[in-house]
Amino acid sequence: MDIRPHRKINRRRTKEIKVGNVTVGGKSLISVQSMTNTLTTDIKSTILQIKELEEAGADIVRVSCPDENSTKSLKDIVKEVSVPLVADIHFHYKRAIEAAKMGASCLRINPGNIGSKERIIEVIKAAKDYNCSIRIGVNAGSLDRRLLEKYKEPCPEALVESAKYNIKLLEDNDFFNFKISVKSSDIFLTVKAYKQLSEISDYPLHLGVTEAGGLFTGSIKSSIGIGQLLMEGIGDTIRVSLSSDPVDEIKAGYEILKSLGIRSRGVNIISCPSCARQAFPVIETVKELEKKLSHIKKPMDISIIGCVVNGPGEAAQTEIGLTGGGQDNNLLYLSGIPHTKVASKEIIEKVVKLVEAKVNDTK
Repeated sequence: MDIRPHRKINRRRTKEIKVGNVTVGGKSLISVQSMTNTLTTDIKSTILQIKELEEAGADIVRVSCPDENSTKSLKDIVKEVSVPLVADIHFHYKRAIEAAKMGASCLRINPGNIGSKERIIEVIKAAKDYNCSIRIGVNAGSLDRRLLEKYKEPCPEALVESAKYNIKLLEDNDFFNFKISVKSSDIFLTVKAYKQLSEISDYPLHLGVTEAGGLFTGSIKSSIGIGQLLMEGIGDTIRVSLSSDPVDEIKAGYEILKSLGIRSRGVNIISCPSCARQAFPVIETVKELEKKLSHIKKPMDISIIGCVVNGPGEAAQTEIGLTGGGQDNNLLYLSGIPHTKVASKEIIEKVVKLVEAKVNDTK
């Protein structure tokens, strides 16, 4: 049970599409995506990484297909994983056709580098023939030359115009199973482009701040951009683009959704930054709890507060709460009710056992 109240976000209603067995848009959950960074031709390593992403909670995984050998590898990869795979296509439209034949659930095409209208129509035909969805992936770093000449530089209007052109192209060819992204590494450009696009289109939107950076800086940039849009009800699926382990992207994605009360997975630890009033080493305790509880998938709020200033108030709203007390008299709360005293050296073991017991009770 999640006893912490959440504010209601009025999500913009979009069309519902299918990416393999995952529904995107409409009333479906906001899905969390990542992308492999292995060589796709290294089938064993790619399968292993996809399974790691599945275990972390990935709903959809994208795989790069830069050459024919990569697209051929998809045939073996899709047999070994359960998550839908998106084939990432740049520069050569034939890679998209090959990926559709090999079992990809979605084709990500970049309008800025995929080629002529005729080539995109060939990709649409392949998507129809092999029951693939499509993502129109507009990117500020690779806009069509015509748009750059018109607008002089990447801007929200240029990204949206590219999206509009390709939406019409797909619709004119009776294809409607698609989602759209209008990404940039600039947060302001990204947010403005998505807001403009959401006003003129009801197709599902894939959110992301592209090339956001390393784990720390990239997570912050993505949280600001993606979080702002989600708070306004915009977005149906997200990817946090990090120069880090792809599993970190999934973790960061869920943290964004969890922080907004949209979707929860795993233990949410509410903890203080610590100060001279702390009755036990808060920072070290929280770090250790995060490690020992990282395998938990069930949503659960716990609070670890070093003193009685905010501790009782936070404990009143979490399933398990721990408030620091003087002379090693730390107080443990269960569902907001004082339960028992816990010595500082026993906190980690006690909290871990309680969390695991709650998980087992619901199995």
